Order: sequence, then C-alpha cells, then structure tokens
Amino acid sequence: MLEGKVALVTGAGRGIGREIALTFAGYGADVIVNYNGSAQKAAEVVAGIESMGRKAAAVQCSVEDYEACGKMINEMLALFGHIDILVNNAGITRDNLMVKMPEEDFDAVIATNLKGTFNTIRHIYRPFIKQRSGRIINLSSVSGLLGNAGQSNYAASKAGVIGLTKSMAKELASRNITVNAVAPGYIETDMTQAMSGPAKEAVIGQIPLKRAGNAKDVAEMAAFLASDKASYITGQVISVDGGMAI
Repeated sequence: MLEGKVALVTGAGRGIGREIALTFAGYGADVIVNYNGSAQKAAEVVAGIESMGRKAAAVQCSVEDYEACGKMINEMLALFGHIDILVNNAGITRDNLMVKMPEEDFDAVIATNLKGTFNTIRHIYRPFIKQRSGRIINLSSVSGLLGNAGQSNYAASKAGVIGLTKSMAKELASRNITVNAVAPGYIETDMTQAMSGPAKEAVIGQIPLKRAGNAKDVAEMAAFLASDKASYITGQVISVDGGMAI
C-alpha cells in the first residue's frame, strides 16, 4: 500500500508515533523516525523497521525549532532522495486549570503542537510542490473538537491544527497534495497510563463503545490517508475515538 514511499513521522520514538512508523513500514514505506528526547527508543523503532526489510533513519529535532526543522528535512531529502508523506505527531501536554496555568506552559504546548506542525509543513512545502505530490497527516485530538476542562492549552493547540489542516488542504490541492487530520480520542499510551483509575473510568464512561482505543487504531487510519486509496480525501478531520465526539 505504501511501497516506494518515504515517510517522515515526528515524535516517532514512542506511543502513537511509534506505531505509525512501524505500521507504515509494514505497508512497505521507508521511514524517518524523528524524536526529541530519547535516542534509545528511536533506535529501537529504527531496528524494528529495518527488521521488516525497509530503510530507516532516526533524526533528533525539536519541532518547535523552525531552523532545526528545516535542517532535518533537508538532510533527510539528501539521504533518502525524496519524502512523500509527512505525519505531524509530535506533541506535549501541560494540563492545568486556567487559573493555575503558568504562561510558559501555555506557550510550550502551542509551540510544540501547533507551531511545530507549521514548521515541518513550511519546510516540506516546496519539495512537495516541486514533485507535485505528497500526503500530510496532522494529529489533532478529540480535545480540539470538544474542548476539555484543564486542557485549554492542549485543546487550543489541537483546534489550531484543524484550522491549519483545512487551510493547507486548500492551498495544496491543485498540486496533488492532500492534507488531513486524525483526531484520536482516549488511546492507551504512556501519556494516558499516568491517569488514575477513577479518571480512566470517567473517560471511558463517555465513550459510546465503552473502551479505550489503541495506537494501532490511529496508525491504520494514518496509513490509509497516506495511501493512494485516499487520493480524493483532503481537508478532513477523521475522529478515531470510539464515538466520543458524536
């Protein structure tokens, strides 16, 4: 489904990003594994990709750094020859009620989740235009659709990703470049493991399917959107949330 394609997945050392990288490789793509903090985890993902017979490289870059994103993309274009798919997955949380939220926590979440998405798209824009093809998949969230108490910064960043997705879809459609967003709901990851039992039960109680999702659910949707099967889909926000945003 993705044979001959090269994908850059940000925040691919763990969680949903890791699963997306491995799933893409399983469908035949070569994968660039971006990470910020853990070189060891990124190396493990690269090893997993290479065990499938695909090419892979790990590259450290904080996506909030505009210049670093440009350097990463230029180096990976030189190494792989082309990039066909960009998955903007890197994200952080700094949850708190607004009355207790430090300004730096709001700024940090916006810088990584929203500005980071702009940074990578801005630097892949011309290469995609030049090759007249590309797939951009941005990770939003159910919080960006519904809002969530204690997550004003995170919800704002993910709602911003939706607006950015729709705008880029309109800009790039004439060049055969699609831009879509995936909005996960409650997904079992390292991030959600930190929640208390009662908190998890409360969230699951809001999900019509009455269970948490897993990273593979999100990865399969991303793979579909990255493939030629989704060539007539652009500017969409697809929820993978067990019905939470109905």
